[in-house]
Amino acid sequence: MLGEKRFAVLIDADNVSAKYIKYILDEISNYGVATYKRIYGDWTKPSAGSWKDVLLENSVTPVQQYGYTVGKNATDSAMIIDAMDILYSGNVEGFCIVSSDSDFTKLASRLRESGMMVVGMGERKTPKPFIAACNQFKYLDVLAETEKKSMELEENHIKTELNIDKNVKNEPKKEKDIENDNTNKVGRNTGITETIDAGKNMTDLGVIKSTIIKMMNEVDEEDQKMNMGELGSRLVKRYPDFDVRNYGDTKLSKFLKKFDFLEINTNGKGGSSMWVSLKANVEQKPEVKAQETPITPTTPIPPTTSTSPTTTTKRKRTYKKKD
Repeated sequence: MLGEKRFAVLIDADNVSAKYIKYILDEISNYGVATYKRIYGDWTKPSAGSWKDVLLENSVTPVQQYGYTVGKNATDSAMIIDAMDILYSGNVEGFCIVSSDSDFTKLASRLRESGMMVVGMGERKTPKPFIAACNQFKYLDVLAETEKKSMELEENHIKTELNIDKNVKNEPKKEKDIENDNTNKVGRNTGITETIDAGKNMTDLGVIKSTIIKMMNEVDEEDQKMNMGELGSRLVKRYPDFDVRNYGDTKLSKFLKKFDFLEINTNGKGGSSMWVSLKANVEQKPEVKAQETPITPTTPIPPTTSTSPTTTTKRKRTYKKKD
């Protein structure tokens, strides 16, 4: 615990749902210890009632901030002031700002200027400037979906081992079950479109792909190999919101194996060290495509040959005699 970083977790209750509290604290525990856990909001509003039980269970300190005028958010100002007070106290090495609001962009930049590590958390609707201002950014809705999928996989695995659902699979579906399945399909399609719209600020997979190729081509070593951990660290530094869970994977190795232009090898005792390299002729792919394009043949123009020798004609000058 002596070597772990101390973090101040500051949560904007006006822009974050109470259902994400578990994922917030679990994720920040991967980086260090949360010494400050504060949440800011107007607790007289009915919308803040869902936070009450959650705060007691997780020992999060609520900070009351009344709204002075209608349409103005005083919670952001109180959160920024407290963040600067904690910064100058020197008791932490990092901050975790939990909000989907772009108003904290300048705060994140200022904390980084002071040498603090800033981890941002919010939903996929979070504006790009706030994401770029953080060292790392985590999408809370993605974390929730990932855990839900993993729990479903575990449940299905247990059912398969115990052979509980054998009889259920053989039974024909009833009319009500068919109607429920159709309703669920419609709900799933609606959720997909909402996810696409909300995730427009997320770094595109094609951008990640081109960046990996560029990084691998810039390796100075003769074999052009890079440690997998170093590659992941470089991607996070370049794209703060990069997380393999955003693309449906749980490990970096599984994520990189999706790219057919990469080759992954293991070194060290028991294959503990994993190295990434480009497959042969990956860098020359664009040039090969350019050569394969058909070229329309053109008939050569024969050189003009003169059959008769060139002759020069001289003009005769006539002079008139003077009388």
